[in-house]
Amino acid sequence: MPTSQPPADALGPLDVPAPDADGTPAEPVVRPAAHRWLWYALGGRLPARHRRWVLHDTTTRTWGLRHVARMLVQMAVPIALVMIFLPAPWQLRVAVAGGGIFLGLIYSLAYMPETTENRVVKAGYPAGTATAYRDRAAQLRDDRDRVRRRAAAAKRAARYRERQGR
Repeated sequence: MPTSQPPADALGPLDVPAPDADGTPAEPVVRPAAHRWLWYALGGRLPARHRRWVLHDTTTRTWGLRHVARMLVQMAVPIALVMIFLPAPWQLRVAVAGGGIFLGLIYSLAYMPETTENRVVKAGYPAGTATAYRDRAAQLRDDRDRVRRRAAAAKRAARYRERQGR
């Protein structure tokens, strides 16, 4: 049974794939072409060579913005249909489209973690992997910030002692 916590070094930069938990080299991060990304944004499954990119896409610091971008791509088709075929004045068409985008955004944000987990599961990872990676990355960021704040506080204290002549 796979662990829910990724190894600490698995959160390396996008260009350098970190080793898997068993120490074997991980597959490289291969970005999909534009047409494949469009299919992915509409809910489709990417080929296996993009598996690591899907994990990156759903666990990077900007994963929420990426989710909103995918949602807007999904909403583009019905919004375009409303704007073209609704037999009403343009003001009403724009209002309906804006309301649809707003409502879609509310639902999309409400189910954002579940939706991204589903994408990771489609890519072949166990359920909970993306959340575990995001939690681990947040913990590592907090640890780095804590060390940085402590060093800054020690530096300020040393300056204060120096000014006081102690």
